[in-house]
Amino acid sequence: MGYGVLISTDVYLNGGANDVWILQIAGDITVASGVRVHLTGGAQAKNVFWQTFGAVALGTNSHFEGIVLSQTSINVATGASVTGRLLSQTAVTLDQNTVTQP
Repeated sequence: MGYGVLISTDVYLNGGANDVWILQIAGDITVASGVRVHLTGGAQAKNVFWQTFGAVALGTNSHFEGIVLSQTSINVATGASVTGRLLSQTAVTLDQNTVTQP
């Protein structure tokens, strides 16, 4: 059984342009409504990888940075935005969203 991650406040990833983050989560990733993932210090969305064995849910008007790899599904609520890519083995559901290639 895996454990999920709830992101309920803004998250800051600080690093250089060549730094790489690989975040592996055994369960779900849930981002609360209005919460933002910020990249600072030159960090780039193309170098941030979120790998999960569960579902991913991005809340209303949230903003996410990085490449999401989900074994199950990705659901992006109304008004949420992503700088990155959304890759799932089953389904990616979008509702009036902006997804920008990193």
